Amino acid sequence: MPDIHKTDTPPSAEQLRMMLLQEQMEEANKFEKQKAKEQEKLAAFTEDFLKNQVTENEIAVVRRLVMNAGKAGKFEAMVYSFPSDLCTDSGRAINSGDPRWADTLQGKAKEFYNRFLELGKPQGFKLKAMIVTFPGGIPGDVGFFLNWAPDSK
Repeated sequence: MPDIHKTDTPPSAEQLRMMLLQEQMEEANKFEKQKAKEQEKLAAFTEDFLKNQVTENEIAVVRRLVMNAGKAGKFEAMVYSFPSDLCTDSGRAINSGDPRWADTLQGKAKEFYNRFLELGKPQGFKLKAMIVTFPGGIPGDVGFFLNWAPDSK
């Protein structure tokens, strides 16, 4: 295809269509590469989430989030998030406020929840789970919120 930028004659309609098509193809390729990269990242996260234990570094992050929120005068912090697809019901129980939502947890989410029951709850913390994103109108990510507000009477 002739380089239309170096001539004084205007490009033909066919040349303009080809340029547009080429730009659209490049954009589509870029989008596909980005999507593949995101899928790889999600697959790695899922593998780690379902097969590995919560690390000391992840626990330290939760502690930092809570301490920073407390220093900022807040009584709640989102301390963990994960795709709702990693719940056994894809987040339906959490989204509907089912009191048995914790039964749908697996992997690291279940481990975090069990750590909360063992360590956080006896110290007066509360934990709630919420769907925090709704891509396309369906549950996306789950957020775990740790709360230390005084009980209202």
